[in-house]
Amino acid sequence: MRRLIVFSFAISILVPACGAGERSLLNASFDISRELFQAYNPVFVAHWRAEGGSPLTINQSHAGSSKQARAVIDGLEADVVTFNQVTDVDAIAARGLIAATWRGRLPHNSVPFTSTIVFLTRQGNPKAVHDWDDLVKPGISVVVPSPKTSGNGRYGYLAAYSFARKKFGGDDLKAREFVTALFRNVPVFDTGGRGASTSFIQRKIGDVLVTFEAEVLLTLKEYGAGEFQQVTPSSSIVADMPVAVVDRVANRRGTVKEATAYLEYLFSEAGQELAAKHHYRPSLGSIARKYAERFPTLELISVDQAFGGWENAQKAHFADGGSFDQVLAAIRTR
Repeated sequence: MRRLIVFSFAISILVPACGAGERSLLNASFDISRELFQAYNPVFVAHWRAEGGSPLTINQSHAGSSKQARAVIDGLEADVVTFNQVTDVDAIAARGLIAATWRGRLPHNSVPFTSTIVFLTRQGNPKAVHDWDDLVKPGISVVVPSPKTSGNGRYGYLAAYSFARKKFGGDDLKAREFVTALFRNVPVFDTGGRGASTSFIQRKIGDVLVTFEAEVLLTLKEYGAGEFQQVTPSSSIVADMPVAVVDRVANRRGTVKEATAYLEYLFSEAGQELAAKHHYRPSLGSIARKYAERFPTLELISVDQAFGGWENAQKAHFADGGSFDQVLAAIRTR
């Protein structure tokens, strides 16, 4: 059964009714993680109850990762956040809502699974898209979420930029010209990854969708091989999916134990199995090897390797006046 993709910029919150004495958690997550947590939540609750935990309801909130970070800062009562880039967690930590030491509280720097950026084309790949070079050609329409509001979009931008910088021998000016040519081919900027999927799949905008591998594989699973196909570029970027307890909220609501257990279980074999089955690359070696055939091999570059970490990448590329703003200005003045 195909999923219904709702084209909306609003935060979506699923709130089942809680019984008397029942606790609840709110997980604020990025927008394409819906299917993963719809599967994970009942599995965790069953585990929690089997371990002697009290009745527990898990509620979900979904939007672009950076929009979710802003919502939590502005008062969204999330007990946990499950985002797709560390700067969104750090932004909340900078406001004192999450401990500054959050990365060290769970395995793998609090990243239970990763993804990367790949392409989805229409069946037959009519525009012959094979690598990042093909996205800058005249006459091709590229769908990608906005790097201003979406971690998905930021990863796509950085993956293209790192490809170009390597292609041009480390020349940042030529790399920026390359991504300017690419983003000149973007007809509309959706605020999140699921909105971009909606534009490409349902609204039939564009020749190629640039998005998380997990979203591409989910689309192929649900729509079959008759409408779309995956294209894996020669290189891309490692997309970390960090998680954290929102300490101030969990302490106030008395849900620290439940919230911590909820995130810890993501690193268990059961949690990692679910992540792999929902097309995320697991961090647990045994599960990663078990599902290795699901994930194409390509050159993967980390944000730390290519850009000196997210703090540097944010300042150089996505802060006001950064390279992405310069790209937009060049596009608008042409």
